[in-house]
Amino acid sequence: MTVRPSALALTPILLFLALFFGSGIYYTLQGEPMGFYQLHAPVAILPALAWAAWLAHRRRVPASQTLLAGMGDSNIMLMCLIFLLAGAFATVSKAIGAVDAVVALGLGALPASLVLPGLFLVAGFVSLAIGTSMGTLAAVVPIALGVSDAAGLDRLLVVGAVLGGAMFGDNLSIISDTTIAATRSQGAQMRDKFRENLLIAVPAAVLTVALLAWLGTDSAPVQAPEAASAWLVLPYLLVLALALSGLDVVLVLAIAVAVSGITGMLLSPDYDLPAFSGDIYAGFESMVEVILLSILIGGLGALMKASGGLDWLAQAIARFARGHKGRRAGEASIAALAAGTDVLTANNTVAILISGSLSKDIAERHDVSPRRAASLLDVFACVMQGVLPYGAQILLASSLAAISPIALAGSVYYCWLLALVAIFFIVWPARRNAGPAMVDGQVPAADFEVD
Repeated sequence: MTVRPSALALTPILLFLALFFGSGIYYTLQGEPMGFYQLHAPVAILPALAWAAWLAHRRRVPASQTLLAGMGDSNIMLMCLIFLLAGAFATVSKAIGAVDAVVALGLGALPASLVLPGLFLVAGFVSLAIGTSMGTLAAVVPIALGVSDAAGLDRLLVVGAVLGGAMFGDNLSIISDTTIAATRSQGAQMRDKFRENLLIAVPAAVLTVALLAWLGTDSAPVQAPEAASAWLVLPYLLVLALALSGLDVVLVLAIAVAVSGITGMLLSPDYDLPAFSGDIYAGFESMVEVILLSILIGGLGALMKASGGLDWLAQAIARFARGHKGRRAGEASIAALAAGTDVLTANNTVAILISGSLSKDIAERHDVSPRRAASLLDVFACVMQGVLPYGAQILLASSLAAISPIALAGSVYYCWLLALVAIFFIVWPARRNAGPAMVDGQVPAADFEVD
């Protein structure tokens, strides 16, 4: 049965955000230092789920089946598995002293002003190489937290720098699923989209590095812990090596957990199998809230989509695009479509796949080149995903660091600067909107076949 587009179908996510943000702001103003933890997100989303289910029922959408299908979506389950393994790896590696060993062996002489930019660049390189921000966060955040404690830096700044670097690399990586989805949906060549992205991402990265260097000037020099065995660094080196080799992130994290435990047991007589098992479970427990929220967000998104919410958003943006002529209107419509869809799905790859067809139509109507359309899709989905307090990246990073996802969202400076630079490129009148490169008078075929 076809369901008519409906703006009302989008209100459940607004209800969730109003409850979550509203309660956090209220309790913070009341002087509660942990204001945003007084109403936990998995509880705040329950009224929104009830409202979404009722709206779906009214529109003759099978609410229960749709909810369960969304909660059990393979992407959601994969995300939850990554959360579990990342939590276990972070807990085990910390328990065996691996974080302290990294700081002691590699970061003791690093100037304080370069700690934050260094972490941003390291995360960017790793993410660019492995094509996944989630895998990057799981590998780099535990190390960054050790550096944060040693240098006396605010955890929000440190984790925000790592998260920004992870999104920078993911946005540019040619093996990232978002890059592949964007180029396929727009019929663009991978290399052309990469060059277009560089024009936006590199200025934003340079500004971020400068800002992070300035913010880090007041930090103390990194105080290295007491000398530790170099073998304790092995789990982290293994994670980076396996990730760079292209191995699936789930296998990488599973191997890393096992190697961390074995290394701890070999180097410390007090660390035995029961302690290893307990640390794994403690890591699992640390991820319970983020896993619950991810599953419930998946169900909420499915209900809103089935009730016509995403269709209404797409139609509203299409009407705007048809009513305004010119390159700017087309690019602004594509940017709004990518960002809006990501807000509703909390998954940048899914957002690109959903909005890809309409984006291509808008690009053709407004003379926006395929490479430019692909770049804008990827950039604005990346921007929103990097600052969504209920997005997978912020949920993983905030859970590993035990900090508020709302506060962390404001500290991901790269994503905010990326948005500003991208908007500048949209409104800049002197910029040429060149189409795809011509080869022998013809437009070359895309690197991927378009479905």
